[in-house]
Amino acid sequence: MNARAALVACCTAAALAAGCSVATRHKVLTVFFDGVPEPKQGTVLPGEQATAPPSGPGAPGRLFGEHGPFAAKLCGACHESAATNALIAPKDELCFFCHQLPRDKKYVHGPLAAGGCLSCHDPHSSRYRYLLVSEPEAFCLQCHDKQAVSRVEAHAGADRACTDCHDAHMSDNRYLLK
Repeated sequence: MNARAALVACCTAAALAAGCSVATRHKVLTVFFDGVPEPKQGTVLPGEQATAPPSGPGAPGRLFGEHGPFAAKLCGACHESAATNALIAPKDELCFFCHQLPRDKKYVHGPLAAGGCLSCHDPHSSRYRYLLVSEPEAFCLQCHDKQAVSRVEAHAGADRACTDCHDAHMSDNRYLLK
């Protein structure tokens, strides 16, 4: 690769990494490459704000966001090859290849402690914020018993999201309180 091509490649990579919008990223890529697919409706890059349709961010068929490698078609970041689709590491270790989440708090949420990121997060895309696998308002109640939670005095009359008071991953406070 000559110096000019290297400079163009570096500038392109810097522009794409700088957090430009999906539309801008698409325009830049089409200048350098043929056959760049149109962005999917609802695609949101990390750091971008999703604009909710009238029926809300969880509307059927709408993506709130995509996992970076999936959105960039970098399947090899997690999978061996398209032929086998096997993962490059066991599921309980895979996310930690890229996501540095020190588990240095006194209390660690069970799924995180067990490497069960996929219990809560979709590895490709989701209609929900943080790539959650279900509706955020009721998400915690997928595993935690609603009746048991409602009997806790601190929850009496609470109409807030669980994560307003609890950290979803870990905390130095009991019950993962913030």
